[in-house]
Amino acid sequence: MLPSSVSPRRIRRTALAGLALVALAATSCSDDAADAAPPSTTVANTVAPTTTLMPPAMYDIVGTALKNVVFTQLAGMVLDAGLVDTLRGGEFTVFAPTNDAFDKVPLETLHSVQDDPDLLATVLTYHVVPGTILLKDLKDGPLETVAGIDLTVSRDGDTVLINGFPIAAGDVLATNGVIHVMGDVLVPPAG
Repeated sequence: MLPSSVSPRRIRRTALAGLALVALAATSCSDDAADAAPPSTTVANTVAPTTTLMPPAMYDIVGTALKNVVFTQLAGMVLDAGLVDTLRGGEFTVFAPTNDAFDKVPLETLHSVQDDPDLLATVLTYHVVPGTILLKDLKDGPLETVAGIDLTVSRDGDTVLINGFPIAAGDVLATNGVIHVMGDVLVPPAG
């Protein structure tokens, strides 16, 4: 029960005044550009806020692989194979398998490759071509890799294939080249 000095009408007026203050504060803040959240952009499966003050950070090929969570297995293998300096020492196009691509490889096979440093280096450099080749510039035919073994480029409509496997996403730019995202690990021919 309310005290006799507080009428229901007074309670309604006080509540309405409070609501009006909250509404006024909300509308006055919504017009302030500083209060608005910055828009976001999606790049290679990562979300980063955009700003007019600084461009997004760009890394070399190794840094891009290390920063992007879909390439953690590839980045770890590059470190294990001692290829960091090699991949930082020139301009390259990398056909980079994702973690999901490595998950498709039987575990026994993956471990046997990882346990043989020379084989690991060969398999990894089989994914690397000297120079920067954007997706639009990949032409049908052979491409010689850093491993000295050719890859085969072909097209199926707008889809670019490497050894018959589609490039999932292309043209992830790095300071020393470009990465094309692969959903499969490229296996060099035996021999």
